[in-house]
Amino acid sequence: MDFGIWLGVFVLLSVWPSVRCSDLPRGAIETVCRDRYLLVTTQLSFAGNKPRFEAVDADGVHPITKQYGSECGYMFSILPLPGHAELRASYFSCHTDNQDDEVFTFSFNLITIDANRVEATYSVTATCSLPLPWSPREVSCEENYMEVSVRGEVSGLPGTKADDWTAALATAHSSATSTWQVMFQQEGQQLTPMSPSEARELGYVFYLTQGRLVFRSPYMPGSVMGSVTMVNGTLVEVVYPILVSRQRWVVIMVNLVVACSTDEGMYDGAGLVWQTPTLLSPLVSGLSGLESFKISMGVDGQLLDEPITAERGYSLDISDTTVQISIPFNAAGGYRKSFVMGNMYHEFYVVRLYYEHIFMDDSGVETRLRLHRPMNTPLLIQHLSIINQTVLKDRVFTVYLGNLSYDVDLVAVNLNGHKFTMLEANKSGLVITMVPQPNSTLHAYILRVPFDAVIHKLYPTEGLLEYSLDINYTLVILPQAEPYFYLASVVAQFNDVFPPVFKGVCNEKSIRFQMDHKPFDYLWEVVVGPHILTTNLAAKRGYIMRNDSKSLTLDVPLFSVGYTYKDINLKQFYGSFEIHSRLPKTLEVKSSLAKACLFQTTEVIVCSTEGVVTVVTDVTLAIPGAEPNGTFLLDSTCRPQETDDTRVLFSFGLHTCGTRVQVHHQHVTYENDINVEHKSQSVNAPVKSRDTASVVTVRCVYPLSDLYKLFAYWRFEADSPGVGTILTRVPVKTFQPTFPPTTLTTTRRPLTSTTTSNTGLSPGRQMPGIHPRAKYVSLQLANEPT
Repeated sequence: MDFGIWLGVFVLLSVWPSVRCSDLPRGAIETVCRDRYLLVTTQLSFAGNKPRFEAVDADGVHPITKQYGSECGYMFSILPLPGHAELRASYFSCHTDNQDDEVFTFSFNLITIDANRVEATYSVTATCSLPLPWSPREVSCEENYMEVSVRGEVSGLPGTKADDWTAALATAHSSATSTWQVMFQQEGQQLTPMSPSEARELGYVFYLTQGRLVFRSPYMPGSVMGSVTMVNGTLVEVVYPILVSRQRWVVIMVNLVVACSTDEGMYDGAGLVWQTPTLLSPLVSGLSGLESFKISMGVDGQLLDEPITAERGYSLDISDTTVQISIPFNAAGGYRKSFVMGNMYHEFYVVRLYYEHIFMDDSGVETRLRLHRPMNTPLLIQHLSIINQTVLKDRVFTVYLGNLSYDVDLVAVNLNGHKFTMLEANKSGLVITMVPQPNSTLHAYILRVPFDAVIHKLYPTEGLLEYSLDINYTLVILPQAEPYFYLASVVAQFNDVFPPVFKGVCNEKSIRFQMDHKPFDYLWEVVVGPHILTTNLAAKRGYIMRNDSKSLTLDVPLFSVGYTYKDINLKQFYGSFEIHSRLPKTLEVKSSLAKACLFQTTEVIVCSTEGVVTVVTDVTLAIPGAEPNGTFLLDSTCRPQETDDTRVLFSFGLHTCGTRVQVHHQHVTYENDINVEHKSQSVNAPVKSRDTASVVTVRCVYPLSDLYKLFAYWRFEADSPGVGTILTRVPVKTFQPTFPPTTLTTTRRPLTSTTTSNTGLSPGRQMPGIHPRAKYVSLQLANEPT
C-alpha cells in the first residue's frame, strides 16, 4: 500500500456512507470519560474498515462528517495500527445534553459495514460527570478544531458582576432578537459586527451554557477570520472573536481569543520533535502578568507522570521562549508500521502527542490549554541488526537478528542453499527463538546452527580453518503478508588448524607411519593413493593399523600394495610408500609424506605402467652351477644388466626381446623366458657339450581396460601397474612370492607387481565400502582392489 495512503488513513480518515439494531455486541465498543471529552472506540475487526458515527438528539440524527465534526466538536479517526476507530466528543459538542456544566449525556449511532458491504447500526449512549473542575478559561486544540470556554466572572470588563452576566445570558436565551453581536479582529481591518447566526454560517459556533460561554473554530483554510502568526519561531493559528451585548446601561464584552500552535513536529534522525511557544502571546492580550505555571505531556489523550516519561525516553525542555518535546523513534506509546518497497524494509513511526499547559496571571486566574497533535516520521529505510554471538568452543553458530517491529514475522530461513520453514528447522536440529528486544517494543530472532549441519568449511590460508554460513531470512510484513528477504553471512575462524602430520620410520622389511591425534583431525581424510585408509583397506592389503585415543600407527610390509620402487640392483633398492591428508569435499591434498627406505634385494619383479619389466632372480635354482652371465631372453641379444654368482637382473620393454603377448577376455599377458647356456655330457659321449635351457618364465598381466592407448595409438601406457609372476622350472623347491609395484603413480586403482614360483596371480577383488566411527581420525573405504 502506498505510504501516503496509509499515513492519511492513520492520522485522519473519516467516512460516512441501513439494517438498524439496538443490541451492541459485548466488548466491541468502549466508552471512556476523559477530562474534557468522551472517548468512544470500536474495534475494526468488528466494525469493518469504514465505520461511521451519527450524533443523536431530540431534533434527529446528525451524520458526523469531517466538516460537521470540526464545527460541532467531534474528532473521528480510523487508526489501522492499533486496529480501532475512535470518536472524541467535546463536553460542549453540539448534540450533548449539558446539565449545569457538570453532567454530560451523549447519544450516537455506530454504523458498521462488513465484508459483504452489509450495514448494521448500533446505539451508543454514555453519561460523563465532570472529572476535573473547570478553569476560568480553557483552550482545547483538537486535531480538527480549536475551542475556548470562559466563565461568567471573566467577561473581559472590569467590574462586571455575575448578575449582569446571568442577565445577559438569559436575554440571549430568551430573546427572539438577541442583542449579541460578534466582531472578529483581524490585522489591518476594521471590526465588522455580525450576528452569531451569521458567524455560524462561516463555520464558527458560539454556545452559551448555564455558566460558560463557548467558542469553536475550524482550522484554516476553513477559518476565514483566522490568521497565522509566528511566535518565537513557531507558527500559531489565532482567531480573535469579541462577543458584545448591550443590556440597558451595561455593555458586556467578552474576549474569546483562541490560539493553538500548528507545529506538526519533525524527525531529527533520532526521534520526533515538537515545539510551541512558552507563552502564547495572543492569549496574553488584555491580561497582566500571565506566566507559565505548569507543563505536562502524554500520549493518546492521557498525561503521563515524569517517571514514566523518563523511562520511555521522552524529554521536555522548557526555555524562556519555547517548549520542546522529544520522543525517540520507536519509544513506547507510539505506533510503528513496516513496509516493503523493492525488497527494502521501510518503516514509519506515529505518536499521538497530548500536551497540557497551565498559565496564571497576577490575580491567580488560571488558563488551561490542552492540545492533541499526531506526529509521524517520514518513510524510513530500516537496517536490521545482525550480531554474530557464536562461541567457538560450543561449535554452534549463534546469530542474532534484531530491530524487528511487532508486525514483522520470520517464516523461513535458507542456510547455504538449504531452505527450512520454521517447523522444518526445529525438526532438523536447528533452533530458532523469538526474543523481546530490551527496552523497546521490538523483537529479535536467535538462530542456532551446529557447525556439522549445513556449514561450509574453508581453509583460506595455512593453519586457518573457517566455517561460513550464508543466511537468507524470509520475513513477512503483517497483516498484508508482504515478503521481505534479508541476507546475512557469518564466519567462525579457528587458528592453528593443520592437517594430520605423519612421521615415517624404516624397518628391515616394512615402513612404519605414526600420527599423533589433534582436535581437528576429523576434518581430513587419510588416504593411500586414491583410497581412504580404513581398517578394511588395511586388512585387505596386509597393513597393520592401530588407532587409539592418542595416535594412529600404520605398519606397511615391504611389497604391499602402494609401494613404488627405484634404483633396483642386485644388492639393494629403494621402496617408497606415500600417505596423504586431503579434504573430503574437494579431495584437495593438504599434506603428504613419502617415505623411501633402502631394502636388500632378493628376488623382485616390477611391471611398470610404461611397459618395462625389471626382474631379479636366481637362475641356479633351476640349474645348479649355471653361469648367470650366460643368460639371455627369447631374443638372445637381450642380456642381463647385472649378474653375480647366482642371480641376474634384466630390464626390458614388453614389446622387445621376443616377448610373447596373449589377449584374454579381461587381461593382456606378456611373457618372456630367461635362458641359460650350460655344459652337459651324455653318458655315451665322453666330450661335454653346451646346451640352452629355459630356466625362468617372466610374466606380466595387465587389465585390458587399462591399455586403451596401446590399441588406439600403439603406445604402451597403462593406467595401473601390471601383476608380475616369476615361474622357475625347479620341481623340488619353491620360494615365497612377493609383490612389488611400479614406480609410477597412477590415476586409477593400482594393481601391484608380484614375484612368485610356479603360480600366477589374478586381479584383486573389489570390496564394499565400510565406514567405521571417526573417533580419532576420519577413515572411510571406497571400492579398491585387494
